[in-house]
Amino acid sequence: MGMKSCGKGHFYDERTHSTCPYCGVPIDLGETVGRPPDAVGVSPETVGEDFPKTRAAGSRGPRRDPEETVGIFRKRLGLDPVVGWLVCIEGPDRGRDYRVHGERNFIGRDATMDIVIAGDTSISRENHAVLSYNPKRHTFNLAPGDGRGLTYLNDEELLAAAPLAPYDTIEFGASKLLFVPFCGERFTWPVAPPAAG
Repeated sequence: MGMKSCGKGHFYDERTHSTCPYCGVPIDLGETVGRPPDAVGVSPETVGEDFPKTRAAGSRGPRRDPEETVGIFRKRLGLDPVVGWLVCIEGPDRGRDYRVHGERNFIGRDATMDIVIAGDTSISRENHAVLSYNPKRHTFNLAPGDGRGLTYLNDEELLAAAPLAPYDTIEFGASKLLFVPFCGERFTWPVAPPAAG
């Protein structure tokens, strides 16, 4: 064995190591230097705002499936505005809110659902329930989905579609949610009539 001693008195096998494995190779990593606070995009309030979103190569932005069904509400307004919220008041996602949009909102754990309650594994992945907003009548309804679990509205089992009132409670799985409408008697999104022609 060809043992060698480094300048600090460590012994090592020079056939296995080119330098002392105890001392390592001295590397000057320098000091991390941040941008000055007046630089664009670095204040704590705006970190990253000036950077474009990451896109796949060749992508020109979000694309819609040409075969996707677009609701009348979204089509006429040109956007899919919030019409209400569900707020989790009991369960794994307690304190979290979920946006309700016009027309039908499918509820489940799967990322493809309109309202995704991922933290509660006792909720069906898909279509546990359906919460709908009727933009013509400005009313909300809740219907059981085709998932395995039951849905409760104000502590009563939901067997068919039922109207929702402000601050009704909805339960599925281990979660209890409070319904908070945005649209109703006092406010509605103006929906333009369809173009003639």
